[in-house]
Amino acid sequence: MSSVIGIAFGNTTSSIAVATPDGKVDVIANPDGDRAIPSALSYVGDDEYHGAQAVAQLVRNPKNTVINFRDFIGKSFQDIDLSKSQASAVPVDVNGKISYKLNPADKEISLSVDEIVKRHLVQIKEAAVDYTGTKVESVVITVPTNFTEVQKEELVKIAAEAGLNVIQLINEPTAALLAHLSAADRLLEDKIFVVADFGGIRSDAAVIAVRGGIFTVLASQHDFNLGGDSLDDALAEFFSKEFEKKFSANPRNSARSLAKLKAACIITKKTLSNVQTSTISIDSLADGFDFHSTINRLRFELVGRAVFTKMAEFVESTVKKAGLENLDIDEVLLVGGTSHIPKVSANMEAIFPETTVISKSVDPNELACRGAALQASMVSSFEKEEISESLQPVVVNTLHLAKPIGIKGASGEFISVLSQETAYPIKKSVIIESSAEDALVEIYEGERHVKETVVEAEKYSDDEEDDYSDEEPEVVKSVEYKPAELLAELVLPQVGAGSKVEVILSIDRENKLKITARSGAVVVSGTV
Repeated sequence: MSSVIGIAFGNTTSSIAVATPDGKVDVIANPDGDRAIPSALSYVGDDEYHGAQAVAQLVRNPKNTVINFRDFIGKSFQDIDLSKSQASAVPVDVNGKISYKLNPADKEISLSVDEIVKRHLVQIKEAAVDYTGTKVESVVITVPTNFTEVQKEELVKIAAEAGLNVIQLINEPTAALLAHLSAADRLLEDKIFVVADFGGIRSDAAVIAVRGGIFTVLASQHDFNLGGDSLDDALAEFFSKEFEKKFSANPRNSARSLAKLKAACIITKKTLSNVQTSTISIDSLADGFDFHSTINRLRFELVGRAVFTKMAEFVESTVKKAGLENLDIDEVLLVGGTSHIPKVSANMEAIFPETTVISKSVDPNELACRGAALQASMVSSFEKEEISESLQPVVVNTLHLAKPIGIKGASGEFISVLSQETAYPIKKSVIIESSAEDALVEIYEGERHVKETVVEAEKYSDDEEDDYSDEEPEVVKSVEYKPAELLAELVLPQVGAGSKVEVILSIDRENKLKITARSGAVVVSGTV
């Protein structure tokens, strides 16, 4: 017996999940009980530590602790950003390979990033084996949408060395959306989503159109300096100023003091996601002084205001990159550990209209691994030859319509048949009613218009009028489509007014549109 698992491999944390025979997905905890397993390794003497035990070494043993290494896979040393490793072991160039020179127990060892990744994946695999009680060989792993083919190939190779057969790589946003929609049996809904993934040291966003169960990535964007770590830094600076004011001592002057403060700020940030007030307490923070303080959620939101604003702007710019406006988005799905923070979802609600749903699961950090596990359960039944044809995800960029295609109604309205962003080849039909003896079917491309509706302010009694006289009418915006470019006209002779006409539109891989209209025995068709 063997199991097929899904792994969400992140810079900050990694997660594992397995799909059960009854269609449910279980997220697997490691031996320490962590479901969000820190992507970290540390070396103390002859001992190797992983996960939370490794992160705990950042205060006392930072130079022998490795974090934030996922994005280094398959890259050359000159292409990496060393700033994410300043509080830990810093990568060095060893014969052209990104490596770490560590010195536990005064014995220097050199480990390449490939070896670090391999050891991390081995620990992930062993946690899955302990949970499932079976051999684990095959896996679907999530990767960012900006991972290059070289990085993907390198990750597959490293996983094989760790004893894991990668049957597919799936993009993080599509994996998260797959899990989100599958959980509510909504895969066949035709909507446009934004998947906003706010992680530890980076943020990623993608605009994805879902049409008939087909996922099409319209745009993706990445910010490598925006994430939960930015909020930790803002909190650390806030408390540093308070400590300096109280004790005339600067915790920024000591790397160890800063590490202790940063670790405490991470806990404080997580606490404030669940309660209104949190206490921070650090023994001997700097110059022998203990530090105790309290912060509430409102103060935290003010401290991190610049970061929260950047997150909102980042999502808006991704929507614009897709050539859309906020009004076009049906739902925003928040993913990643930083999405736990209430202010993140509050800002999304502020920038998107009321018609846009802001969704956040109970644990947004687990969505990607759940999606990977679902994908693993689906593709594991394929023949090996079929799977080996592609290591790309099933949900991929596809040919899709830039504008909707539909019928001009009797009153001149646009009746959409194929929505904007529909992937093709596609075939779809609609039933209309003839308004004349000879049925005229006009096929148009739709043009997007933003409709503004003025909602008058509520009327009050004479006694209340003075108090509410300053209220302005509310302007509600909505998107509608009107007939624009005429693509084809078909006439069905002598079918009779009021008769039912079936119109079938199909688009092949060459982007050729075939139109068929029929009513009873009368059939007319054409190709555009």
